[in-house]
Amino acid sequence: MTGSIQPIRRKSAAAVALLALSGPAPVQAQPGGTPGTHRDGTREGGQDKAEKSGKGNGEKDVDTEHLFGFTEGADAGEKGEQEAVVDTVTRIGKRRDGPGSSTFRVLDTRFAYQFNPIDKLSVELSAFGMLRRQRNILDLDDKSYGTFDGVSMEVKYQFLKGSKEQPLGLALEVRPRFTRILPVEGNGADIFDIESLLQLDVQVVPDKLWYGSNISFEPAAGRQRGGGPGYRSSTFLWSNALVGRVGENTYFGPEVRYLRGYDGTFLNKLESVALTVGPALHHRFTEKIWLTAAYAGQVWGRDADPSLIGRALGLNQFERHNVRVKFGMEF
Repeated sequence: MTGSIQPIRRKSAAAVALLALSGPAPVQAQPGGTPGTHRDGTREGGQDKAEKSGKGNGEKDVDTEHLFGFTEGADAGEKGEQEAVVDTVTRIGKRRDGPGSSTFRVLDTRFAYQFNPIDKLSVELSAFGMLRRQRNILDLDDKSYGTFDGVSMEVKYQFLKGSKEQPLGLALEVRPRFTRILPVEGNGADIFDIESLLQLDVQVVPDKLWYGSNISFEPAAGRQRGGGPGYRSSTFLWSNALVGRVGENTYFGPEVRYLRGYDGTFLNKLESVALTVGPALHHRFTEKIWLTAAYAGQVWGRDADPSLIGRALGLNQFERHNVRVKFGMEF
């Protein structure tokens, strides 16, 4: 009997050993109570960090705020994020006054600091500088100078965040600003304006193609210095951009803007209409450093002034060409 029992015991022991080897390895606790890691890379008690964010392989959602050139994306950032921006818009070309060469060139530069006190809410503080040269321009005095041009505060709240599952992003931004120079004439003034901007973007093709659109209303009121006349104006803007990923960190596409300029703070009397078209480029050098460049050339427009009936383009309130270069660093 003893001889027959021993082989059975050996077989039982071998079976138990095989079951132990084929079963899942126990999870080992890491120092400090951190859950261990399975062989497939997932952590005990939850999903991997990349899975929680909804992006595979640690891939982040594209930040659309500065993606579209002159058009602004809906992204507003998360609590604690900060950003420094240098934003220059060059305005070139007005209607010539008489024979000879003419020049109209204005560089508006904004130095901005942005922070997020809570998720989906950003606050941006800006100071403006201006370089201006204008000569032989219809209804404008010859001028050439540079100066400080006021301050602004931008407050933005994001209602919807775009993603693969929910592609629509939506935000509202309000931009009160104090300006020291009339934007067209270049005369000294004390002007207060407040722009309200509805921002929308859509992931048309996830991680490949984005559409952005803005609708803006900007009334302005003030008075020229030295006892000059009062100033009242307003602008309506509708801009649209479509950009695609053309490189790992590079995005490019067309942008179209429709603008209407009025005399009066509530779109009272139409002065100029313009349609601009041009390309927009966005590139990220690193995760924290980026550059946006865009061009907008006026392809159609008109001025309401009876003396300018039949003249091409809307140049009383707008320019022939606009170039924007925006450089930013997040920290």
